[in-house]
Amino acid sequence: MNKLEIIPIEGLPEISPGDDLVEIIGQDGQVISGDILVITQKIVSKAENQIVKVDPDDPLSHKPLVEEESVRILRRRGDLIISETKHGFVCANAGIDLSNVERGQAALLPEDSDRSARRIRDGLKGKFNLDVGVIISDTFGRPWRRGLTDVAIGSSGVLPILDLRGSPDAFGREMQVTEVALVDELSSAAELVMGKSSGIPVAIIRGADESWFGLGSVKDQIIREPKDDLFR
Repeated sequence: MNKLEIIPIEGLPEISPGDDLVEIIGQDGQVISGDILVITQKIVSKAENQIVKVDPDDPLSHKPLVEEESVRILRRRGDLIISETKHGFVCANAGIDLSNVERGQAALLPEDSDRSARRIRDGLKGKFNLDVGVIISDTFGRPWRRGLTDVAIGSSGVLPILDLRGSPDAFGREMQVTEVALVDELSSAAELVMGKSSGIPVAIIRGADESWFGLGSVKDQIIREPKDDLFR
């Protein structure tokens, strides 16, 4: 394994509905073929106009949106709702976010983040001849553990799961159950250079192993089927 570099793309403009993320990300020449791009959900939602108006004077005015964007409410505690979205994500407030958007606005999740990632990847290949992987990331909490971390909600060109079953461990024993959530680990690593308030929505992961690239989607490979979920 070669060393990995995680490089923030600085100086990107504020994204507005209809903006071309392919042009914005690819135009300055920082990205090269073989990179993996981690792009925050917020700018994808903005570019795709997944922005809705809320009452700027009512901190709970987005709560009806949470109900609309949820297919199932799992838990309520005070103002907090843990729900399952139509995408299959289990998260707080259906992924609706009031941070890093203008006052009086709320950002919804992209309608299909795997499709969003695929469009950006195809666009970078078509416009700039860049062969890259693309991950759309978002910030989630975790059951039984404090703190937030970034995870992948969409991907293209990167294996969502790195399946090590059947491979030998360091002592030569065959691994039976080891499936690494590769796109989630890359999302968390990239967030360390993007931060929550630094205005850096895209990071480059450079030096990725060739075996990390391939077909698959978050929807099909990361989200656990209810029949396999012990907690639903």
